[in-house]
Amino acid sequence: MTGAGGFIGRHVLSQLRDAGWEVHAVYSQSHTYAADNEKTAHHAVNLLLPGAAESLCKTVRPQCLLHLAWCAKPGGYWTSPENLSWVRATVELLEAFQHHGGEQAVLVGSCAEYDWSGEGVCREYQTPIKPATPYGRSKNATRELAELFGELHDIPVAWARIFHAYGPYEAPARLVPAVIGALLKGESARCSHGEQLRDLLHVADVAAALVQLLRVDARGAFNIGSGQPTRLREVIEYLARQLDAEHLLQFGVVPVAANDPPLLIADNQRLLATGWQPRFDLHSGLNDALAWWRGQI
Repeated sequence: MTGAGGFIGRHVLSQLRDAGWEVHAVYSQSHTYAADNEKTAHHAVNLLLPGAAESLCKTVRPQCLLHLAWCAKPGGYWTSPENLSWVRATVELLEAFQHHGGEQAVLVGSCAEYDWSGEGVCREYQTPIKPATPYGRSKNATRELAELFGELHDIPVAWARIFHAYGPYEAPARLVPAVIGALLKGESARCSHGEQLRDLLHVADVAAALVQLLRVDARGAFNIGSGQPTRLREVIEYLARQLDAEHLLQFGVVPVAANDPPLLIADNQRLLATGWQPRFDLHSGLNDALAWWRGQI
């Protein structure tokens, strides 16, 4: 699996290890990784370098591929030219994987591939694909190439479109940790109006969905979300109540982007049909995130 040191990757790696998989965890060269154990080997590889994927797959000869690695610098990844580099690197990885005996792949996409100007409920094979950012366009281009690759080589390729994950190890500037961080420090939490409806899913449930796609030899696109609309204001107010800090909330002081849709949620029926079920509901998930961040701040 690639991206093993990332927000989602950490949780996927933990679940694969707990389930007894033999895992080769791939990190960027700048990542500090733990020592090998009998079920997990760690590899520091810059997949953007030509030939890196070939060398890795020749050494490991993996049966399955779970590809999470991508440029993910908070705030910068939406428009980074590096998105194009990851399109090329992903195709090279697939080619090397197949050449050295790979049998099944799960790759990670994004809800940013969809047209956000429509009804707001995204269905894999009905909602128009119309990404509005370099990130979304690059992810969608990768999906098309990956699906074609799977068809040409008769390899199951699943494409996991993740919506709004939250939980331990999330980037501190994102909504849930930013609100928790401000309130724990006794600072004002500056927010937009908070009326946006979003699909929030605890990162452990996101990870479990990716592992399930591996288990069932899934093919095609799958939305990774709760399927439930949640008003962001309700999330923020819930966190504040748990910390007795409602007086620190400031709504309406941060402008909403012009392209910010009022509703964006996943139709997750295809995912549910694989046998996946979430472990966390919204409140238990937020409580878990809050408990983790208390230990960090």
